Amino acid sequence: MKKFLFTVILLAVSSVSTISFAQKKTLTLADAVGQQYRNLAAKSIFGFAWIPNTTEDYSYLDAYQTLVIVSTTATKTQKIKIQEVNTACVAELSWFSGMTWLDEHTFYLSDGTSYYKYNITTKKGEKWASASDEAENVNLNDASGNIAYTLKNNLYVKTIAGKVIQVTKEATGIVSGAAIARSEFGISGGIFWAPTGKSIAFYQKNEREVAEYPLLDINAPTGKLKSIRYPMAGQTSERPRVGILKIGAKKPIYIDPRQGKDNYLTNLSWSSDEKFIILAEVNRDQNHFWVNKYDAVTGKFLATLFEEKNDKWAEPEHPAFFHSKGSNDFIWISERDGYNNLYLYDINGTLKKQLTANKFMVKSIVEGLEGDKIFFTATGIDPKNTMLFSVDLNGSQTQHTTTPGVHANLVHPKGALYFDQYSSLAIPNVAQICSISGTIVKELIAAENPLKDYTVGTVEFLKLTSEDGQDLHARIVKPSNFDASKKYPVLVYVYGGPHAQMVTNEFMGNVDYWMLWMAEQGYVVFTLDNRGSGERGTAFEQVIHRQVGTAEIADQMVGVNYLKSLNFVDGNRIAVHGWSFGGFMTTSLLL
Repeated sequence: MKKFLFTVILLAVSSVSTISFAQKKTLTLADAVGQQYRNLAAKSIFGFAWIPNTTEDYSYLDAYQTLVIVSTTATKTQKIKIQEVNTACVAELSWFSGMTWLDEHTFYLSDGTSYYKYNITTKKGEKWASASDEAENVNLNDASGNIAYTLKNNLYVKTIAGKVIQVTKEATGIVSGAAIARSEFGISGGIFWAPTGKSIAFYQKNEREVAEYPLLDINAPTGKLKSIRYPMAGQTSERPRVGILKIGAKKPIYIDPRQGKDNYLTNLSWSSDEKFIILAEVNRDQNHFWVNKYDAVTGKFLATLFEEKNDKWAEPEHPAFFHSKGSNDFIWISERDGYNNLYLYDINGTLKKQLTANKFMVKSIVEGLEGDKIFFTATGIDPKNTMLFSVDLNGSQTQHTTTPGVHANLVHPKGALYFDQYSSLAIPNVAQICSISGTIVKELIAAENPLKDYTVGTVEFLKLTSEDGQDLHARIVKPSNFDASKKYPVLVYVYGGPHAQMVTNEFMGNVDYWMLWMAEQGYVVFTLDNRGSGERGTAFEQVIHRQVGTAEIADQMVGVNYLKSLNFVDGNRIAVHGWSFGGFMTTSLLL
C-alpha cells in the first residue's frame, strides 16, 4: 500500500512539470482606452432604487436591458425586460432610461422627450407625458405629470391634460429655461418645479450685449463657423433673472438681481409649502453673496435671510434643503468656517443650530428623505474617501460607512436601511444592503478584479508635504516587472484645478487604464493633487486666489523633486501631460 501511494505521489510530482500555465494577457492601448468602463469594469449594481411604500423591496438593472425587482417580504424576484415595456407602452426604448418609481406598482421611463408609465402588477403601460421631438431641457414633475421644456430658447409647459402653455415669447438674445452662469455655483439646470407641480420657476438670461465668439463646427463636411455668446474678461456679461409661473396664470412674474444687474443668481429652491422662493445672489467679484426670500406668487422681495463674505471667494454650491414637508426650516451647506458644514435655519433667516463642525468636507445631502435625521456624504478624515454620515437636528452625528473607500449610497425612505456600493485601492467593487447601524443585511456583489487576467503593474498612494506644511496626496504607477535597480522615465499626469480631485481611494487609485499601459511600456506614472484642488477646505483651496499657477507649480515641483530623489527615477527624463486646467499646468511647468 505504501509503495502504491509513493508511486502516485511521484506521478503527481512528475505531472506538475508538464503543466502549461496560462499566460496573462497583454493590456493593449485599445483595451485600456476603450474597455475601462465596459468589459474591463468591475462588476457593479446599476440603477439601484428602493421601491416606494414597501419595507425593504428594491430594484436594479441587469445590463440596462432587464429590470430586476426583489421583494424581501415575499422572498421572490421578478424580472422585466425592456422589450416587455416597449410592447405595453408602444415605445422604442433601448434601455431603462431614467427609470423612476412612482409607487410600489408603477415606474416610468423616458426616451428624452416622452415619458412612459408601466405597471408591474397588471403588465400594462402607456405614454404618460411628452414634449415635441425638437424639445430641449425636458423636465417632468412626478407629482402632477406636467412637463416643461424649451424650444428655440423659449419655455413651454404641457399639462397632464395635454394643454400646451408657451410661458415665454422672447426674441433673439433672450434664453429661458436653460442653465446660466455656465453651470457654476452649483447650477445644473434652468427649470425648477414646485413640489406639487402647480407652479414652475426658471432661469432667464439676456445675452444681447454679450460679445459673439466664433467656434469651428467640425461636423460640417468643409467646416463652418458657429457663433456663441461668450463674455470675455472685462466685457459685458449676461444679465440673469428668475421667472415664476403659476400654472393657469396668463404670464410669468420675474425676480431680478438686487445688488447688481449682472450678478449671479444661484441655488434656487422652493419652500416646503411652496409659498417662497429661496435664491442666492453672488456679486461679480464672487466674494459676497446674499440668500434672499421672495414671495412665490408675486415675486416680491421679502427679506435677506443671511449673507456671507470672504476676502478671497464665497461660493454657494447647494440650494436650501427643506428636510420636512411639515416645516419650512432648511439646511444650508456653507464653507464659512473653512470646511463645508451643515447649518439649520428657519424660513425667517434665524440660525437655529450649526449641525456639523467637522474639519473635513461635506459633499452633498442625500436627497429625497423626510424627517429629522439628515443623511449626507463627506470625505471623513481622509480626503481621498467618500463616506456616509447622518446628523439629527440636535447636532448628534453618526458615521455609517467605516470601510475606507469611495462609497455611493442610497438610504431607504424610512431610514432603516441603506444601499452601499464602494471600491478602494485594492477592492474592485462591493455592493451591499446595510442596516442603519452598519450591519450587512445582504451582500449583492463582491466583484473580482477585472484585470486579473492581464499583466498590469501596481498603484501606490503617497503623501508629501507642501512648502507651507499641507499634506499633498499623490499616487505612483509602476510596471509589473518593476526593478528598483533600473532607471525609469516618468510621466507626470496633472489636472490641479479648483474642485478637481484626481487621487481618490477607488479601485486602482482611480487611474485611467492607459496609465497602466504606459507603465508596461517602461514608464512610471505620477499624479499629485496640488493646493487649489478640491475636497480639502478653504486654506488648501483658496491659496491660489488671484495668483493661479503659483502654489500649484510649487506643489508639483515638490512631487518632481521627490521623484528625482528616488534611485529608480531617471531625473533627466520627466514629462508632464494634462488637459483643461491640466493643460495650463502642463504649459506652465514646461515654461
